[in-house]
Amino acid sequence: MNFGLWSRLFLTLLWGVLFLNFSSLPPGDQLEKVRFFSRPLEFDYVAWTLNAIGVKSSQYALRVSNYLPAEARRQVVLDYLDLAARVRTAEGHLFNIYGNPEILNPDQASALVRKQLEGLYALRDHTGPLAESILQGQISTIVAESGLSLGGQSIPPVLYHSTPLPTALIVSPREEIRQDANISLLPELAADERSKLEAQVDQALNVSSLVVDIGGIGVYPTMVMQTSDLNYLTEVVAHEWIHNFLTLRPLGINYLTSPELRTMNETTASIAGKEIGRATMERYYPELVPPPPPTPAPPAAETPEPEPPTFEFRVEMRITRETVDALLAEGEVEAAEAYMEERRIFLWENGYQIRKLNQAYFAFHGAYADEPGGAAGEDPVGEAVRALRAQSPSLAAFINRMAWISSFEQLQQAVIETSS
Repeated sequence: MNFGLWSRLFLTLLWGVLFLNFSSLPPGDQLEKVRFFSRPLEFDYVAWTLNAIGVKSSQYALRVSNYLPAEARRQVVLDYLDLAARVRTAEGHLFNIYGNPEILNPDQASALVRKQLEGLYALRDHTGPLAESILQGQISTIVAESGLSLGGQSIPPVLYHSTPLPTALIVSPREEIRQDANISLLPELAADERSKLEAQVDQALNVSSLVVDIGGIGVYPTMVMQTSDLNYLTEVVAHEWIHNFLTLRPLGINYLTSPELRTMNETTASIAGKEIGRATMERYYPELVPPPPPTPAPPAAETPEPEPPTFEFRVEMRITRETVDALLAEGEVEAAEAYMEERRIFLWENGYQIRKLNQAYFAFHGAYADEPGGAAGEDPVGEAVRALRAQSPSLAAFINRMAWISSFEQLQQAVIETSS
């Protein structure tokens, strides 16, 4: 009997049950009112988690990746990502066939593409778990070397499963930007279904709502979107593992206590996810690491004609958020909403196709403040988290300090202490 194997299986099952319990918090009256409209479209986490645990348990039992040399493990991951790219191309072709008004019989025209996709899906289901197991091991090695493990083992173990992700219904009051509800819905909801649900919730409850796409969810095993971008994949897997790490510590336990603590959680996970993800890429896939930004050219001897200012999304989004905050603070709700629609059109014309820009948009995206500006606006919480990371001697020191913080006031004090 392999005691280590069975102990890891038991830990996986135990952690999965804990996360299911954490995701079943008792709803308040407002949440129940929202769920009156969303319930038929809600995602079944219990079924998904049990299936994912089954997939991971079979990988633990087989342990195929342990018998592959390093280069073969690398190639398995790269081949799987190539397969993911082929799936996306074929899905795009299928979408275009059904959207082309000149094709009178899309079922007939798409027969070969649908047959191809059937085979690609089967191959993805067959090879995906092994590729995930290999990438989990590589990220676990980086986590251990970062000082975030116990006896060389990350706790909980790094486990993720790529899957079509749920969408999320975000609800904010109209009078201020605050996330009051985040309800997971079925994956790949069409735009008309999203708009219909948002309109029902907004009109019935006089709130601001938005159905958004997400990149990962910190259940256990974590849910990660299917992608062919390995830089993004390693970052998201690491990001969601940080949420797992924080779950049984004060910062994670208090995730829903206040908007400030949610921003602290998400910003911490974003900072760490980027660092761990990049370190994984540099160790195992250095040829795929994005090059550094180009060095600015030295100034010319002659002063050229000034070029028109370039469009910077984060700058424009920060301007938008700060203006909206100011209007809402003055009670100008309708003016703020009209302004957001004007800015949405402006952003669309500059290549950023945002379907809806409202209070719920900022309530969701504003919590990810690992970089200054953007949807967070002039947010002192994200700035404080970034300051603590800059003042920490290592990623592990930063994570272990953040993990035991349970209020914004404690974070501010930590920044003062580490700067002195």
